[in-house]
Amino acid sequence: MAKRPTITDLARVSGVSVATVDRVLNSRLPVREETARRVYDAATEIGYHAAGLIKQRMRQELPEYRLGFLLLRGNDVFYGDFARELELAVAQSQRFRGVATIDFAASLAPDEIAAQM
Repeated sequence: MAKRPTITDLARVSGVSVATVDRVLNSRLPVREETARRVYDAATEIGYHAAGLIKQRMRQELPEYRLGFLLLRGNDVFYGDFARELELAVAQSQRFRGVATIDFAASLAPDEIAAQM
């Protein structure tokens, strides 16, 4: 049975100190995004048991946004697929945590679109 990777192993592979790994794991002092990403990548590479925790902590520090989209023709296949892709792109963003709110225009009349926005 292989030995489970330790925090020391993670520090060595990621090229940072044990103290920096501890800060990433426990959200102690601020750590640069690039450094936290390096620790996470190394944790994933060596199979460190807390890789998921590191990823979660990194996401918690990201700004949170609610993005609204008003698309045309909700019954059109293209716009339905486009809406799903928008939701997926927002959910998977590496730069922020977000929620996409998508609505479809009931009419193409400019005043009705403006009112719906």
